[in-house]
Amino acid sequence: MSRVTLHGLEFFARHGVYGAEAELGARFVVDAELHYPFAGIPDDLDAAVNYAAVYTAIRAEVLDTRVQLIEVLADRIARRVLREHPRLERVTVRVHKPFAPLPGVFRDVTAELELARADL
Repeated sequence: MSRVTLHGLEFFARHGVYGAEAELGARFVVDAELHYPFAGIPDDLDAAVNYAAVYTAIRAEVLDTRVQLIEVLADRIARRVLREHPRLERVTVRVHKPFAPLPGVFRDVTAELELARADL
């Protein structure tokens, strides 16, 4: 299986359980792996998955609806991308929350979901 990866899509949003997260917002980073067979396809955008359209769908999910859990955000993104792009066989979505409200030193918190078309 081949894949196209959108890596490091950054957005400022207001997701989280705590009121301060809704009020102040934070940076969220999304990675999306788009799995579909593209070996031997013609050099034509109509034969591929338009990753600019995938970006637009991801952006809308991150910015348009506030959720408490990044796990739910990853699920919403994965389902939308699969629904809107029938060539995709599966997607892997990672939502990073590098400024999660944790009491210690850390680099990142990530929720990852791999979802196949058959799972819709």
